[in-house]
Amino acid sequence: MSKRLVKSQSNKTICGVCGGIAEYLGIDPTIFRLIYVLLTIFTAFSGVLIYLILCLLMPSE
Repeated sequence: MSKRLVKSQSNKTICGVCGGIAEYLGIDPTIFRLIYVLLTIFTAFSGVLIYLILCLLMPSE
């Protein structure tokens, strides 16, 4: 069975995008969220746009 990149229903804070990516990569969702927030702050908040796009494009579990 191959892994699929999907929005998480169990590690969901807003849409489940960060939780789904963390599950796909096999890391703790909290650590991934912290990395995501730091990257968003240091890249002039372009991470917000990326999150919204992924929220629309990623399938649910």
